[in-house]
Amino acid sequence: MSYNEIDARYIAEFAGETKTQLTARSLAHEHGVAVIPPATGAHYATLAAATGAQNIAEVGTAFGVSGLWLLRGAPEAVLTSIDDGYDRQEQAKPLFAEAGFAVNQIRLITGRASDVLPRLNENSYDVVVVDGDPSQVSTYVEQALRLVRVGGVVMVPHVLWKGEVADPTKRGAVPAAFRKMLGEVRDSSDVMASMSPLGDGLLTITKLASDHPA
Repeated sequence: MSYNEIDARYIAEFAGETKTQLTARSLAHEHGVAVIPPATGAHYATLAAATGAQNIAEVGTAFGVSGLWLLRGAPEAVLTSIDDGYDRQEQAKPLFAEAGFAVNQIRLITGRASDVLPRLNENSYDVVVVDGDPSQVSTYVEQALRLVRVGGVVMVPHVLWKGEVADPTKRGAVPAAFRKMLGEVRDSSDVMASMSPLGDGLLTITKLASDHPA
């Protein structure tokens, strides 16, 4: 086992999950839904706490795995979670309640993110997570940056997409969509961004004030 593999295992074990979180993860695995690993979730929680998040939005409810991590970092926040799977959201509801979050803290919207995101208020969220249809990632990130306040954070998991994004020989639609979005973010003077290898790659973007020096 290489030191990179040893480090990865150690990082994964560092981010322990609660019983409720493990239940949500088990449901996702049972239904074949890919979800973020605990280490990525811990990053979500840390940034939610660091921003003092009161309003959080996410694309991709996924049985509550990411939402539970976000609220673990900001337990007083209101979470708006968008997913086109009604059944997934219905199974997530009791898990949020089991974790101790009030009904009025959880706003589950069933529908396509491309339809829902434009209807949400701009500059109104502290943290936005984009974990939806990868072919639409550029549009989703553009909308997420509209929604998040200055100083707020947008997080996008899976940006390395099974190692394909960094490999120029991989020319499929999904790695191409991620490359396009990453190029747009990298070239923007309106944000500060970093990418880490957590999970399948995690992009973290902070929205800057319009008068921030380039």
